[in-house]
Amino acid sequence: MFIKLPPAADSPTPGKRLVSLDQFRGYTVIGMFLVNYFGSYAVCPQVLRHTHDYCSYADTIMPHFLFAVGFALRLTFGRRVEAQGTAAAYGRMVRRLLGLILVCLVVYTVGPRAENWEQLKQIGFWGAISEPLKRDWFQTLMHIAVTSLWVLPVLRSGAATRIAWMVGSGLAHVGLSYWFAFTWVNTAPNGIDGGPLGFLTWCIPTLVGTLACDIFVKPREQLHLFSPTLFKVALASFAIMAFAWVISCGTRLYDVPESQVEALRDEKLAPDPVWPAAERFEAKSGQGWQAWLAEPPFVKPPDDAHRKWNYWMMSQRAGTLSYPTFAAGFSLLVYLLFFIACDLYGWQLAFFRTFGTNALLGYVLHGMVASAVKPFFPKDSPAWYALTGLFIFFLVTWIIIRHFEKQKIFLRV
Repeated sequence: MFIKLPPAADSPTPGKRLVSLDQFRGYTVIGMFLVNYFGSYAVCPQVLRHTHDYCSYADTIMPHFLFAVGFALRLTFGRRVEAQGTAAAYGRMVRRLLGLILVCLVVYTVGPRAENWEQLKQIGFWGAISEPLKRDWFQTLMHIAVTSLWVLPVLRSGAATRIAWMVGSGLAHVGLSYWFAFTWVNTAPNGIDGGPLGFLTWCIPTLVGTLACDIFVKPREQLHLFSPTLFKVALASFAIMAFAWVISCGTRLYDVPESQVEALRDEKLAPDPVWPAAERFEAKSGQGWQAWLAEPPFVKPPDDAHRKWNYWMMSQRAGTLSYPTFAAGFSLLVYLLFFIACDLYGWQLAFFRTFGTNALLGYVLHGMVASAVKPFFPKDSPAWYALTGLFIFFLVTWIIIRHFEKQKIFLRV
């Protein structure tokens, strides 16, 4: 709903605000606009596209949202508990998240499920909702709502409990993917962002966001450029990313020998995508340690003729364990840079603030603006013409959201 209110207070103390959180959210919204609008154009660089077989720049955007959500939930929920009491605060949070789910069911529209009443009776209840449940409804906002509900029981717990929740959720995702989920989400109609079970790994960047909150709300005198705390945060972010990359090295077990490329060309998914067959380890033995190293993030791997899709690659579509884990570490590093620039040195961009303080409005609005602009800019447009369309899209979206900001009107759920 639209409500008129003063700018939100995300700070740990009244009257003081973490500027970096709004700036980080604004950067994330702008990144979403860029990849969602420009990604469909022929001239768009590969790294700005979602291809679901590695972590591109485009794939870092959604985890930033989850990281920011976890940060803000941890920041504000404790104060609500103190002000309203535990039961009231949890009840209000659940109602808000259920309201966001309702918004998702409206925003993420689906096409007609049947041409007539008789056909609807034939396909039945599950036939009517199976595709929307797998693909249409479970997009970014739905994942934010469901993941927030999933982490709510441990939101006020200690760091060890939250880390254990992350580990348990990740292992549960591996198990369910082995059972059916990986093949199911990669079978037409393909799922989006992990499908209904995506919350099990999306909770990783969300809970890392809560851990970051614990650090960055400390008194400012304890956090300066050369403080040991910020050094440890940087070290932790690189350690998380490195750990995720090590997990992703399992994808090398699915390399296809050159002699079998043509015979297996039509098979995109590996027949044993989660638990590799013993023959795969035997084939790798004797090839040297380099044969076990996956490409680093942001570097596109071989196509599916030379490496079959599997659970261990970084895949946004499947929400595989290595991908949101890497993205959580990357989000932590990016936020650290924003904290240093904004909260330690006082730098900020009004452009980022406009989108960061009204992120939900930007999310809902940008699809409508894109639908109005794109018909005049074909997907095979030359670079100058496609970039002109991108500029117009950004300008129109900014003008509308800036107007709401001037009126102090923010979209909240």
